[in-house]
Amino acid sequence: MEITATQVKMLRDLTGAGMMECKAALTEAKGDMDEATTILRKRGLAQAGKKAGRSTNEGLIGSYIHMGGKIGVLVEINCESDFVARTDDFQGLAREIAMHIAAASPAYVRREDVPADILDRERAIYRAQMEGQNKPAQVIEKIVEGKLNSYYEQVCLMDQPSIRDPKVTIGQLVQSAIAKLGENIAVPRFVRFKLGEGAQ
Repeated sequence: MEITATQVKMLRDLTGAGMMECKAALTEAKGDMDEATTILRKRGLAQAGKKAGRSTNEGLIGSYIHMGGKIGVLVEINCESDFVARTDDFQGLAREIAMHIAAASPAYVRREDVPADILDRERAIYRAQMEGQNKPAQVIEKIVEGKLNSYYEQVCLMDQPSIRDPKVTIGQLVQSAIAKLGENIAVPRFVRFKLGEGAQ
């Protein structure tokens, strides 16, 4: 599989690792960005993972108004220092995420935010779709988990592919900003308003 310079740069931004290490990890992972990040982290080359536990008490509220005032988004983005919150990169990230929320309409920030009863309902629907197919139970469970992952990609902000670059998730975009800015970044909440509808 051909690894592009864009993929290498993206992984480098994401992890802070060197170009050659990024290319090697991507080759080993057959182009899978998450797998390549894991490989680099196992080798101790990724920096973003080290920042994940640090507290984020600064930041800003990003906003975006779309379609002549018909859709509006407010999103809270946190970082560790006021200095980083005032950088163009951080403010650009906030705007990008707000624009993405306006377009992709996620229901939750991350997987952990999806209520258990909704996950149970989704699993029940997927299992019902498998009825009468005479598949072994463990195969059905694998299919159900695969469909659940697709569901997360539709409803969870961090799992959604970016509207600007579908090869990158919003979660990866945030990880890339963590590596670039050198601080932990968190997205605790957002609200999306559409004219005539309740807030999401």
